[in-house]
Amino acid sequence: MRNLMHIDIVVFQEYDEVNPEFPNFNFNTPHPGDYVAIGFEPLCLVGLDIVSPIIPGKEIILEFIQNFSQYFCAWEWNCIVSTGTSDEILVEFYRYWSLKEAFVKAMGTGLAYRLDNVEFHHTNWTNIYVYMNGEVKNEWRFWLSELGKGHLMFFNGIIIQVPIARGHPRLAAESYKRTLKRVDFGKEEYRFGLHLPNASFKLLTVEQLEEDI
Repeated sequence: MRNLMHIDIVVFQEYDEVNPEFPNFNFNTPHPGDYVAIGFEPLCLVGLDIVSPIIPGKEIILEFIQNFSQYFCAWEWNCIVSTGTSDEILVEFYRYWSLKEAFVKAMGTGLAYRLDNVEFHHTNWTNIYVYMNGEVKNEWRFWLSELGKGHLMFFNGIIIQVPIARGHPRLAAESYKRTLKRVDFGKEEYRFGLHLPNASFKLLTVEQLEEDI
């Protein structure tokens, strides 16, 4: 593992001004291949994923993504397959897929969750929101981190995407919920936690991280 990403502490600095207790400090650390990303939240659930749009072996892109079609609603699937070239389809597929991964990681449920009932909408991959069973869920926020130009980062010729989910603690899986200090919050207190700044990520090598310690 050669490269690490960590989330900026600006989220904690702002939250600390009104509540130094951090009632629900929790973190998520995906670590595929040579990368590990670390995200944490003081109040809300946090989930994140890190992916690079590649396909295993010599599979054809459309055949590869077809293996995952059951996890998408009809609207999402149409958005993916109508994107453009095969490479563009693959990138779009991973955007939707990684958001779903971040969502279930935040709740602690895993892929057993009915992901075809989780429908993501967006405006050019900003203002991302989710429908569950046909109902918009305003207690969630999602974004794709900007690691360089736009929403993708090209590192050593590889595209890296880091989607992040932020949600209400009462939506966590029961086993996960028991590890949290609090799951009930007043409307304003939760709204403040939900709308903390979208923290940025920084790409570091292991050597650079060791220098900061």
